[in-house]
Amino acid sequence: MKMIVAVIQPHKLDNVREALGEIGVDGMTVSEVKGYGRQKGHTEIYRGTEYAIHYVPKIKLEIAVKSGIAEQAIETIQAAAGQGKIGDGKIFVFDLQDALRIRTGEAGEDAL
Repeated sequence: MKMIVAVIQPHKLDNVREALGEIGVDGMTVSEVKGYGRQKGHTEIYRGTEYAIHYVPKIKLEIAVKSGIAEQAIETIQAAAGQGKIGDGKIFVFDLQDALRIRTGEAGEDAL
């Protein structure tokens, strides 16, 4: 099993969710987060005054998948979230040792 953590632009969330649903990904955890990468934030002008925005709003997705579809899920996220621009986001992949469904007690891939 793999745990995929993706940080994407907020307006790409629905595209990613729909694309992952089409390949059989049943669920994900979504968090609103702030951060910065190479772009180091940006500046905005409000009422004639320039402000530095150090942390950019992003969406963090946490998705547990079976090892067999992990590569497809990663490619799907990249295709659905990517625009070819700075700030598109990042994808991190971790080995997932175990999972347990609390309600039924199912473990491993059965819990996904």
